[in-house]
Amino acid sequence: ALMFIFLLSIGGLTGMIVASLALDVHLHDTSFVVAHFHYTMFGGTGVIFFAALHYWWPKMFGRMYNSKTAMTAAGLFFIGFNLTYMPLFVAGAFGMPRRYADYLPEYTHYHQVSTVGSWILAFSMLLALGNLVYSLYRGARAPENPWGGATLEWRTPTPPPTLNFVGAPDTSRGAYEYPEQVES
Repeated sequence: ALMFIFLLSIGGLTGMIVASLALDVHLHDTSFVVAHFHYTMFGGTGVIFFAALHYWWPKMFGRMYNSKTAMTAAGLFFIGFNLTYMPLFVAGAFGMPRRYADYLPEYTHYHQVSTVGSWILAFSMLLALGNLVYSLYRGARAPENPWGGATLEWRTPTPPPTLNFVGAPDTSRGAYEYPEQVES
């Protein structure tokens, strides 16, 4: 959640810069706009997709993934994402146009850093997906409620049967009355 907030905040704050007419004249059609778009769309949607996939994985497939590998992949994702797109803000502010097959030599360093960042980003995504796929075959069986959630979906068996509940579930517990914390 913190990664999502940080990345989307950068995308949102740079949106105010792009929306300013005086700055947009200079930044229009530069790599600054590319970085802004990716921080907003991929930094928001992509991060939440991977977070949700990891959150619901035990319930969907009944298997736990390696949490240390998942945290490593998340850290590498954050580093790779920022190394990929942060240099584009700087290059765009200095006038690097987007949609060019070639660029002036003064932008080489920004593109080199961005390229290395993209490799780290790609590796982190492959590591996260590989960890999830590996857990399908070798992961420990997931407990009924691995995160200690209080909502109804965590009261069904894992993975959930077709009809979820045999009868009406007990809803007398408060929304914020959590069961004892589950050790990870």
